[in-house]
Amino acid sequence: MAMGDSLTAGYGLAPGEGFPAQLEAALIERGYDVRVLDAGVSGDTSSGGLARLDWSMDPATDAVIVELGANDALRGIDPSVTRASLDGIMSNLSDRGLPVLLAGMIAPPNMGEAYGEAFNPIYADLAETYDSVLYPFFLDGVASVPELNLSDGIHPTAEGIALIVERIMPYVEDLLSRVADQG
Repeated sequence: MAMGDSLTAGYGLAPGEGFPAQLEAALIERGYDVRVLDAGVSGDTSSGGLARLDWSMDPATDAVIVELGANDALRGIDPSVTRASLDGIMSNLSDRGLPVLLAGMIAPPNMGEAYGEAFNPIYADLAETYDSVLYPFFLDGVASVPELNLSDGIHPTAEGIALIVERIMPYVEDLLSRVADQG
């Protein structure tokens, strides 16, 4: 399951162009027998993700990609709130015995140095705490590249999503190996 915000939900993209669909297609092409569930909700914050976690879970879920926090940073939500919400999600998934890939986010520079210093370490800290796979920055290679983003400059195009899938793939394969190790 890919749980996230508009970056996961595929804001502004046609069906089949969003992250879960492209990731599923890429994994199948590599020989994996998988289905990637889309649990992306545009506009969601980490607190919103925590609130909807239980009803978002499909009983067949055997691993989770968590991509939340971009809207927290864009709205200037106190990083301690973001940390607590993501910690709640990670704790819940850990209690369920589900391997997790935590997709990191970086605070936009306009939020100031102090905000970034409080926000940016959240993902590495939680990944270490919960022994999860960490992909340091979900928008790596895509953020601030005009031709890979929609006209809003925030949401990736289908081509931007394809690059995200390409870059995150080794981390997803690590996640899948953890599922296989569980047996």
